[in-house]
Amino acid sequence: MEQDILSAFRQHATATPDAPFLILPDDTVITYAEAWARSGQMSGLFRQRGVTAGDRIAVQVEKSADALLTYLAALRIGAIYLPLNTAYTPAEVEFFLRDAEPALFIHRPADEEAMASLCGAIGVPNRLTLGAASDGTLTATLSDLSAERPVATVANDDIAAILYTSGTTGRSKGAMLTQGNLASNARTLAEVWRFTATDRLLHALPIFHTHGLFVATNITIIAGSAIVLLPKFDAAELIRLMPQASVMMGVPTFYTRLLAQSGFTRELAAHMRLFVSGSAPLSAETHKDFSERTGHAILERYGMTETNMNTSNPYDGERVPGSVGLPLPGVELRITDPQTATPLAQGEAGMIEVRGPNVFSGYWRLPEKTAEELRPDGFFITGDLGVVDERGYVSIVGRAKDLIICGGFNVYPAEVEALLDAVPGVAESAVIGVPHPDMGEAVVAVVQRRDEALDEAAMLAALEGKLARFKQPRRVMFVPELPRNTMGKIQKKQLREDYGHLFVRQQA
Repeated sequence: MEQDILSAFRQHATATPDAPFLILPDDTVITYAEAWARSGQMSGLFRQRGVTAGDRIAVQVEKSADALLTYLAALRIGAIYLPLNTAYTPAEVEFFLRDAEPALFIHRPADEEAMASLCGAIGVPNRLTLGAASDGTLTATLSDLSAERPVATVANDDIAAILYTSGTTGRSKGAMLTQGNLASNARTLAEVWRFTATDRLLHALPIFHTHGLFVATNITIIAGSAIVLLPKFDAAELIRLMPQASVMMGVPTFYTRLLAQSGFTRELAAHMRLFVSGSAPLSAETHKDFSERTGHAILERYGMTETNMNTSNPYDGERVPGSVGLPLPGVELRITDPQTATPLAQGEAGMIEVRGPNVFSGYWRLPEKTAEELRPDGFFITGDLGVVDERGYVSIVGRAKDLIICGGFNVYPAEVEALLDAVPGVAESAVIGVPHPDMGEAVVAVVQRRDEALDEAAMLAALEGKLARFKQPRRVMFVPELPRNTMGKIQKKQLREDYGHLFVRQQA
């Protein structure tokens, strides 16, 4: 099989033991050899607690060096790693623990009372605690354990991790990602983004999500490079630490907030090799502003929980604002009719489907749902609507669930949002469909503005002659800030709930 992530890490720990793996904000350096040893001690503790290959290890802890090393420790056993969003409440965590049935749950010390009660009720057999300062029961006895622990032999199709989807349209689904999924995608990205052992990745992303845990971490491991690990996003800290980095990965919010900092200058970014954005659409205006400020064109790519990364703008060549680039080597992409699944011609908008070694093996204990979304020929139905231009560049025009049908005509939110975002004084927009008694759905724009003088009439006037009438917003609503999830994605479901009443006829 292709070399798995853990084998690549062990190779670096043996060949270049003193090479830095993690660089902390206080300048503490954890080498590959040190990380390998500590993950070995952790895996020994997990084995003591009865964890074996194929068992699930659920983790809900704050980001830290030790938190990241629990991922390596799980891989050493052949266990299935299950990271959970740190914002989930105990009531939300209950679903994941019941569904995944982990052999071990690692949580924050502050949650001891709630999680002890929850795990007792559910029957989770083992718990450990881990705090942001490496406090807790997980680290208390590590020094007494040997770092020399056996490493499980894994196959390409063995499950390495389960990542739960956000569940915005129903119950969360656990996407099962194999050893081969992770290794193949990391190797491809390391090659196309030109990662080498000399790179230093500025890492301010959470590590319970595919972007921060798999894209950032796995590429680093494959290349033998280092991570400058921040506990969370902090624009001032990014600016302070940027001189020692060569690459940064972030969500669009990172870049808009950096641009708001006077200390973020062309000189500061001059030595950087690459800025990558993903997890949410990057506006053309942010792309333009960033390029003008720094001289760097942000590289936007497209991926999802079930597939890791699918496409990327090129390292060499044009990085097109509003596009997520070209299919990655080894990844096949097609556009199909959402109703008939018939492949569409180039330039037509439809459902994005992908196939390749990056695509997950299915949803945990949901064979029917797996069969609905993985076609017999191996293509995964992403739920994203897109179009491919004559050069092969892919643009996302919206989620299938966000498609607006107004008077029988399809309205793709991204088309309207691009025009709204180009209006002077607009920071960002979100276009949604809400119930309408005559048209079925009406187009509504929700706008975050920079210029408070901008009003609804001015916004609507700016679209005159640029869109067919059925695509034009019937209302423009202004908000101080658009609602987002932890990865910066605008929460359109919430907006639809907030504004779904606009055209509902009032009862007499």
